[in-house]
Amino acid sequence: MPIKTDKTDKPATAKYFDHVSIAKRTKQVAYFVEQHDKTIMFEQFIKNSEKKQIVVLMATKRKADSLSKYLNDKDIPATAIHGNHRAIQIEDAAKAFNSSEINIIITTDMILKSLKLTNIELIVNYDLATEAEAYFVRLAYVDEVGESISFVSTEEKNTLETIEYMMKQDMPKEKVKDFSPTAVQQGIKTGKLSLNKNKKPRNKKKKARKDTKKEL
Repeated sequence: MPIKTDKTDKPATAKYFDHVSIAKRTKQVAYFVEQHDKTIMFEQFIKNSEKKQIVVLMATKRKADSLSKYLNDKDIPATAIHGNHRAIQIEDAAKAFNSSEINIIITTDMILKSLKLTNIELIVNYDLATEAEAYFVRLAYVDEVGESISFVSTEEKNTLETIEYMMKQDMPKEKVKDFSPTAVQQGIKTGKLSLNKNKKPRNKKKKARKDTKKEL
C-alpha cells in the first residue's frame, strides 16, 4: 500500500541573511544626538528601560573604558572588554554575560566576534561603524530575537543614510524621554581643542622686539 503523507505540513520557509532581510526581521531605532551628549543620553536610556542583556559597541578601547567608568560611577554596572584584556578576562566576561551575572558589556567589533555571547537582547550602536557593512554584522547578533538602537551624531548622518539605502528602508527616529541636550564645553568641540581667536600669540612681543632692533 502506498504510504500516506500529511499534506497539511508546510514546507520550511527559507531564511535569508542579506541586508534587506535582516533589517526587516529586526527592530531598529535611531536617536539623533551630538557626540558630546552620547554618554548622558545612554545613561538616561538605561534608566528608562527594563533590564536587558545589552552589548554596547564603541569605536575605540579608550572610549569603552571611559563609558564603563562613567556608568559605574552612576551605579549602573557595566563591564568594558577589549583587546587590552587577557584571554581569560574575555572568557570570564562572556560566561558572566551568558549566565546573566552581568547585563551590560561594552566592547568593540573585533572583540565581539570572539566573545560568543548567546543571549543578547539589545545591541547599542554607541558609535556607528566606520563601514556601513559592519552595521549588518552587528544586526545579525540580535536577528529576530532582539533589537538594535543607534546613537547618531551629526558626523555619522551620512553613514546612517548609507545603511538605510542598503536595507531599503528608513530607520525609525525617536527621542529619549527626559533627555536634554547640553552645550559643548567651552574650548572643546568633538574632542579637539578649538582655538581662541581673541588670544594673542605668545611670540608676538618677541617679534615686535626684533623689528624694533632692526629699525635702530
